[in-house]
Amino acid sequence: MRLRCAVLDDFQDIATTIADWSPVQDRVEVTGFTGHFATEDELAAALADFDIAVTLRERVPFRASLLDRLPRLKLLIASGMRNSVIDYAAAERNGVTVCGTQSSSIPPVELTWALLLGLARGIVTEHNAVRKGGPWQSTVGADLHGRRLGLLGLGKIGSRVARVGLAFGMEVTAWSPHLTKERADEVGVELAASKEELLRSGDFVSLHLVLAESTRGLLGAADLALLKPTAYLINTSRAALVDQDALLAALREGRIAGAGVDVFDTEPLPADHPMRTAPRLLATPHLGYVSQANYRTYYGQAVEDIEAYLAGAPIRRLG
Repeated sequence: MRLRCAVLDDFQDIATTIADWSPVQDRVEVTGFTGHFATEDELAAALADFDIAVTLRERVPFRASLLDRLPRLKLLIASGMRNSVIDYAAAERNGVTVCGTQSSSIPPVELTWALLLGLARGIVTEHNAVRKGGPWQSTVGADLHGRRLGLLGLGKIGSRVARVGLAFGMEVTAWSPHLTKERADEVGVELAASKEELLRSGDFVSLHLVLAESTRGLLGAADLALLKPTAYLINTSRAALVDQDALLAALREGRIAGAGVDVFDTEPLPADHPMRTAPRLLATPHLGYVSQANYRTYYGQAVEDIEAYLAGAPIRRLG
């Protein structure tokens, strides 16, 4: 009898075609779920008869309360090598092996620039006008050359974003709680004296930080108030880095020029969520990691993880 494997949040219905599952097809039956299970009860019911689950990034929390309800589950595979929404102690207690996959930092860099450029040049507004027979030119684009790009975070993603900004001829500054001048010099950017100075001076501000207790709520109402009325905020990292109510207020009141957001406090966004209708907002449905190359890695290495587990020698273990 074959083991049963559930692939969660396979929105594009692509998991079984973008990777080669033939190495395990004789031993594992794969089922993709193209919808999202909004509650733990729905998820527990859906996974009750599965031995293996593959989950995308940190979209689905596997808390102790859920793992305790899945006695059949023995292998949990998460895309990426870091996952903050899995209770590893509960997984171990329930005999669940947790494994990960590699994940490229390049796609989030590219999406950051897609959002930034889309905002700066009014791409969506102008595209919609062309398609719908609206006015011919209604916006005046914001220039990048000579403007200041402020980066909150200068790790793998932030440093790549910085180099693109430099190629555009932007002045790039960076700040994070532990950023050093040596690291800023290595990337070729200026170290901001403080978070407040970066916010006050930035024409474009982009977040590239890991969510932790020290960064949760990093930008509150007082911080957003420091931004220029002509400034744009980009967040492709984590929603909880920014006070969402304060951001909505700033957008509604026109206190900033706009925001590009790929991450939200609830995902997928409910139909009536205020982020769906906020003005001056360019929003995408958490596409930062969603690229062909990353998906080939995620699901290809998920197959490798399953093979190794079946051979009794799990690889890329998390926890």
